[in-house]
Amino acid sequence: MKKLHQTILLWGLTLILGSCSATNQLTMGVTEPARVPIPSDVARIGLINRSIPSEGNKSLDKIDKILSLEGLRLDEQGAEAALNGLKAELERSGRFESVIIIDSIESQRKGLGVFPAQMSWDAIDAICDAHQVDVIFSLEFYDTNTNVSYEQKMVNLPNPLGINAEVPGHKVTIRTALNNGWRIYDPHTKYILDESSFRDNLVSVGEGINPFKAVEAVAGRKEAVLQTSHNLGNSYGLNIRALTMRVTRNYFVRGTDNFKIGQRRAQAGDWDGAAELWELELGNPDGKIAGRAHYNMAISNEINGDLDQAMEFASKSYTDYNIRDALGYINILRFRMQQKNELQRQLAR
Repeated sequence: MKKLHQTILLWGLTLILGSCSATNQLTMGVTEPARVPIPSDVARIGLINRSIPSEGNKSLDKIDKILSLEGLRLDEQGAEAALNGLKAELERSGRFESVIIIDSIESQRKGLGVFPAQMSWDAIDAICDAHQVDVIFSLEFYDTNTNVSYEQKMVNLPNPLGINAEVPGHKVTIRTALNNGWRIYDPHTKYILDESSFRDNLVSVGEGINPFKAVEAVAGRKEAVLQTSHNLGNSYGLNIRALTMRVTRNYFVRGTDNFKIGQRRAQAGDWDGAAELWELELGNPDGKIAGRAHYNMAISNEINGDLDQAMEFASKSYTDYNIRDALGYINILRFRMQQKNELQRQLAR
């Protein structure tokens, strides 16, 4: 009973402290620069596939194809799916005049499962000139590694009467690891804009009265591999986009009636109305209240996109009024200003 009373008291204190918190939380959308910036004057994109095994790798590739159980062309089809996924995302972005997949380039037939040496800039220039593209996205390698395991177990199968019965059977588990790597070649700057590799894993399980029936039960693995490969290419294409993220901020809601009313206005979405009340407290003779007002005005300016003004208010909140929360917020604003400069640089290229 004593323990129960302690637990109730702890919850009560938590609720009281939460209701008396000096701050409230908001969320806002902020734009982050693309992880891989593409120059703004790039209009035509070429996609190539270097993942086709070279002559020296064919014997290794055959081992993987035997294990795949899904046909001799799984890696080839998976690579095509990855390229199509990337193509779809680049077209969806609306940034480029054209996005084309370039086939039948002998110099691209390199490597298996690891990054090959980068293509020569002479070769990249030749491809760009021949196909009238500005930048090359290259699937440098694509590989599926497959592991198959069997075990005997009891399986449920319907008998002639339609009733499930346990009978001795087999279970097959196929684990497929997908590995792929990409490079982006910019022939104008002679610079690799990005080099990234990715890995995903699929597990397929089937059961049957014999090993062959068990394998039949996982016949959909090939479709899963192709869909996952398409998604990997699609995800890589997202790297060129500036992204809008949701972030959280705390603002002060205690100190004077203006803060309380300001909280209700903010909760109703009237941030300008809340700022009008916070502005009235900037000159409050109580330094703590004035510091909180400066902090809230910094939040208001960030919401409105004026990061310079937000920095001014946040800095004064910390330096003049020793509002400790403001120091961490200053670092957040510095980072956001760096991101804003990077976004402007990307747009200006």
